[in-house]
Amino acid sequence: MHITLTGNLGSGKSTICRLLKGNYGYEIFSTGTIQRKIADDMGLTVLELNKLMCTDKKYDNLIDDTTTRIAKENTDRDLVFDSRLAWHFAEASFKVFLSVSLDVAAARVLNDDRGSVESYSSLQDAMEQLKLRAETEDKRYKELYQLDYFNFDNYNLILDSTYNKPETLIEVMLEEKKLHEAAIAAGKPERTKILVSPKRLGVEELTGEELKKVSGMTLTLGETGRYPEKKVQIRKNGQTFKIVAGEDVVKAAAAAGLTFVQCELV
Repeated sequence: MHITLTGNLGSGKSTICRLLKGNYGYEIFSTGTIQRKIADDMGLTVLELNKLMCTDKKYDNLIDDTTTRIAKENTDRDLVFDSRLAWHFAEASFKVFLSVSLDVAAARVLNDDRGSVESYSSLQDAMEQLKLRAETEDKRYKELYQLDYFNFDNYNLILDSTYNKPETLIEVMLEEKKLHEAAIAAGKPERTKILVSPKRLGVEELTGEELKKVSGMTLTLGETGRYPEKKVQIRKNGQTFKIVAGEDVVKAAAAAGLTFVQCELV
């Protein structure tokens, strides 16, 4: 299966794609790549195509159709689609959403050199702009496509990128992709797996009595050994997660040095 990669602004999609290409041999198709292909097919420059896209929404549909066609015509190639909505148009794909806390995302984009078209005066300014951009994109996708971009049910894997290195995220992503493909081959229904860092849930290194309390707790690990099998119930508000039930599991996972806990939304 191909991989479609999307997520919150500042979640590290570009870095993940660069490493997937350089270290694993994946071909990367971003929205920009697809736009260049369309422009070439039409005998236009990218700038000329961009001007047309500002005045006619049919070119959005052309990008979507091209994504669908590339996915269908290249089933034997290792492709990653780095695109906001490729998960919807490349249907036979492993759909990954990278999640990140707003403050960490803002710190990342503030420290990046993204040119004059994307600049921020402070961390607070970056947070406010990212939040507004997400709300604007969400509204646009609902109006154009009737899609809820931030609904986790649309994806096979929700992967928290807030505190983990890109190399670790890629390892987890490819492990979960294999598990997903095996489940599909066995006729099992598709599911959404949500993997969140204990630190993202407010649990960092434990000391003293807290550590003693959970150090003897037996954790049955999930399929890859990176997280407990037992799910933690969480509530989602934008890019903030709050534990509803299972805090003992999160603390035990943190004490054991596990990368993630498996969550479900309530």
